[in-house]
Amino acid sequence: MSDPLLRVSDLKKHFVQNDGILDRLLQNTETVRAVDGVSFDIEEGETLGLVGESGSGKSTTARALLRLDEPTAGAVRYGDTELGSLSSGQLKEMRKQMQMVFQDPASSLNRRKTVSQLIKQPMRIHDLYEGQRDERVNELLSTVGLSPKHSNRYPHEFSGGQRQRIGIARALAVEPDLLVCDEPVSALDVSIQAQILNLLQDLQDEFDLTILFIAHDLSVIRHVCDRVAVMYLGEIVEIAPTEDLFTDPQHPYTRSLLDSIPEVDPDLARSREALEGQVPSPLDPPSGCSFHTRCQEATEKCARNDPSLESVVGANDGHLAACHYAREFEPGGGIPIEEDRTDRYAVEDFKISKP
Repeated sequence: MSDPLLRVSDLKKHFVQNDGILDRLLQNTETVRAVDGVSFDIEEGETLGLVGESGSGKSTTARALLRLDEPTAGAVRYGDTELGSLSSGQLKEMRKQMQMVFQDPASSLNRRKTVSQLIKQPMRIHDLYEGQRDERVNELLSTVGLSPKHSNRYPHEFSGGQRQRIGIARALAVEPDLLVCDEPVSALDVSIQAQILNLLQDLQDEFDLTILFIAHDLSVIRHVCDRVAVMYLGEIVEIAPTEDLFTDPQHPYTRSLLDSIPEVDPDLARSREALEGQVPSPLDPPSGCSFHTRCQEATEKCARNDPSLESVVGANDGHLAACHYAREFEPGGGIPIEEDRTDRYAVEDFKISKP
């Protein structure tokens, strides 16, 4: 088996927080452990989902692994290259291979620049397509389903879904191998979500892309990803192939997330247990297992000892969970995945994500 395209090892991103000048003078600082020892691999050509509640550290993980925010510790290896060892010039060259699609295209696209200027910008930065940039812009707009005739318009003249297509075209301008998609459809209507997800799948096939797909909506993750990593309070608590995660979840937090998906059948809805309590502050995370303060299965062992992310005994290969009692829960408890699901997504597939 070939080495993974991206390997993240014990990645940490901590922020030092203080409330003002007096705190700085007195050196009264607190550390926010936004990402606290995350490890995962992404194979070439696959889509890995990163899912969790708001504040779990998903977006910070993405920014740290791309070195948009400098990591506090850990290693990120892209192919044979350790990103932490690169100079700024070398990192600039490496960014051609790794691009990001942001959650809110309205804020990530400079409203003072035309669509053509926005898409040309990464080409200029990396000295690509000199003398052919107008043609490249037209080609990319057509690829993402927009008319090249509109290249001189400004972002505010487009709808939310169209702006996201522009953001995708901009990311593709330098022909990357890896796309990091940070909640790319969460700000869109459900009908537009399906269109953007279909587009990403088509582009993945056409350009042989590898994708890290970040979302909080499990119904989207289920349709898009080959594997899923579940994140809680800066740590990955479970990672598994998508079908295994949905049909046989091993971590109580994963089970709670699945139970929180809206259910049309009232009898099934009553049988589910809602996730209670608030996510603890990353300024003062709990001892032991970080989820034990909200877990109905927690014991004294959970409060004392932090479980490591390990293979689940009896589960399929690649199914890991950070739980002392994995495989001691009742079998199943997940959501079956239809065997006849198609590769494309209809609007109806995403109505479940609508409150």
